Amino acid sequence: MTEPARRVLAEAIGTCLLVTSVIGSGIMAQRLSPGDAGLQLLENSTATAFALTALILIMGPVSGAHFNPVVSLADWLLNRRTGDGLTGRALLAYLPAQVAGALGGAVLAHLMFELPAVTASTHQRTGAGLWLGEIVATAGLVTLIFALARTGRAALAPPAVGAYIGAAYWFTSSTSFANPAVTLGRTITDTFAGIAPASAPGFIAAQLIGAALGMALILLLYPRRIPLPAAGPEHLAADPAATART
Repeated sequence: MTEPARRVLAEAIGTCLLVTSVIGSGIMAQRLSPGDAGLQLLENSTATAFALTALILIMGPVSGAHFNPVVSLADWLLNRRTGDGLTGRALLAYLPAQVAGALGGAVLAHLMFELPAVTASTHQRTGAGLWLGEIVATAGLVTLIFALARTGRAALAPPAVGAYIGAAYWFTSSTSFANPAVTLGRTITDTFAGIAPASAPGFIAAQLIGAALGMALILLLYPRRIPLPAAGPEHLAADPAATART
């Protein structure tokens, strides 16, 4: 398998397993804690944060472990001048792989719990407050990832990103989807983690706005990379934005 193909496969598998963890833990939470939405959210957020941390550790050295179209888009846009980011060709390969992986992850979660493979969600999530929550969640995620990448602290990305997403489940009104591919995957599950297909465009638009704000913050706060200290290649092992170079 060629190097570009391995990277695309890693993005598809990683996004698949991320969505499986989101939806699967939501189903388990509903079964273990019926009628207690707060406990269900705690169970769902904890499992997702741990799974995301592990998946970044696994896939980071292969693809950069983006698992998120806005992260891939930001990597391409922020690093075009230096040539350090994704190429346009790699970006066009990553995006459909992430979406396909997200949809496959929803199906996998359903099959594990012996549910129909696809069920359109009826969970309406709409309104200015929820959209603002998605803007905040996505802006924070993009800022965190590229702040780490530009300051030579990429090794902190797995726990930092996992911790941020776990926390953002609770401090944002939207429970922090912060990912267009994951949003699409969650439209085909009528479970705790679902979002109605009609609600998805508003969430995705908010995520794109949040990503733009995050990139603007990076350009203001970190206009250029801070030189790395002398170190071996291990500092790139889990960089979610700087290890996928094609």
